[in-house]
Amino acid sequence: MHRKTISRELFTSIALVLLLSLALMCGIQSALSIAYFSNERMSALTSVLDGATALSQRFADQGSDVTRPITDEALKENIESGFELFHTSADAVIFITDPTGKVILHTEAADLTGASVPAEVLDVLNSGVDYYSEDTLDGVFSTKYYTAGRLIEGPTTNAYLFVATSMDALHQYVSDLLSIFLMSAVGILIFASAISILFARKISAPIEQIGEAARQLGSGDFTARAPVDGCEELADFATTFNNMAARLQTIDNARGQFMGNIAHELRTPMTSIKGFIDGMLDGTIPQEEYKHYLGIVSQETGRLARLVQNMLDITKLESGEYKFQARNCNIWDTITDVVLSDEKRIEDGQIDIQGLEPAREPVYADPDLIHQVVYNLVDNAIKFTPPQGIIRFSVKRDGGMVVVAVENTGEGISPEALPFVFERFYKEDRSRGLNTRGSGLGLHICKVLINLSGGQIKAESEQGKWCRFTFTLPVGHTE
Repeated sequence: MHRKTISRELFTSIALVLLLSLALMCGIQSALSIAYFSNERMSALTSVLDGATALSQRFADQGSDVTRPITDEALKENIESGFELFHTSADAVIFITDPTGKVILHTEAADLTGASVPAEVLDVLNSGVDYYSEDTLDGVFSTKYYTAGRLIEGPTTNAYLFVATSMDALHQYVSDLLSIFLMSAVGILIFASAISILFARKISAPIEQIGEAARQLGSGDFTARAPVDGCEELADFATTFNNMAARLQTIDNARGQFMGNIAHELRTPMTSIKGFIDGMLDGTIPQEEYKHYLGIVSQETGRLARLVQNMLDITKLESGEYKFQARNCNIWDTITDVVLSDEKRIEDGQIDIQGLEPAREPVYADPDLIHQVVYNLVDNAIKFTPPQGIIRFSVKRDGGMVVVAVENTGEGISPEALPFVFERFYKEDRSRGLNTRGSGLGLHICKVLINLSGGQIKAESEQGKWCRFTFTLPVGHTE
């Protein structure tokens, strides 16, 4: 299905709103103009009516019976001349009726012979108020007229004076008004269309650029970025998109690095294992040395198993598959168990253990996860503590958290490597826990486990002297 572009939709919307607005304005303007024109006409008729009343009053005051012809021809001529003057100046029809409503005197331009004004109009005039209408006066005129009427009181009988002007002038006025409005509207529409097209393109251009960047991103180009310009909302949208693209690029780079690290970590022990086994098979390694090299093969196989298990643990933790089972446990019991399990390695390395003061310090965490964290930290400490070196433990409470520290003497971690020690597969020969003998996953696992337990972990070091890993856990509940 063909869909409209944003610029076309925007232009169509603006044009529709503009057309509706112009139509509404035309209707309002026409209504107001008609009302104004009508009021002006009625005001003009009232002025003519006032002047004609003075002449008509002379006709009524001459004392004759208005139901019979006027006997004073001079008076009649004067009145008719005055009426014709008003007709010429104001383009108005003027006529007088007798008490029954029959027209007895009118200007020459009007053919009102035999015409009669309806009784209901005379009733209004008899009440003492002027009469105004916009109609044919019940057939007196063949078309609609503006009409104003007034009662003329005489000594013996009354007469009625009417002044009227055709509504054709209104029709011409409205026609001229609409013509002017139409020409103005066409000019406005042309101008507004040009402006709306420019605005529509200006607004839609950033959206189209974001769309193009999204298509590039979808096709695998994670370097695609959208320009941050336009209105505030579009700029925010572009910024959010760029942040998302940068995050995806980081994830993609990390994924590539992760796969490369996995390949490297798996290839190294497998190459060693294959080399030793091939040497045994082809006789390069003497039979009396088989036991020694099989021991190396066993160590490399164990290294592979630990690497695979670490990767499985990370996958399970980061995917949320692990069922976290927190409860009260004594952190000192965990530290003591780990130290005792590595007692032989500690003695062989001539390492001095300090700060191991078993006491009750409850934490609220999963004991298995915390055991893994302590084991990884102690394992790293043993690896990188030189003979006659020291591994020091400390546990203290800080508010609602328990702070645990594992410190050892030795080369420590370089300042350049310190910010990256918890990244997976990151290793540096001189840094503790980041060495060629390890996989570079132990500290990353520690960070994941501590974060899962509601705490934080950090590394501190003074290169050439010491290194310390500190993590926090929630204080255990009071029994």
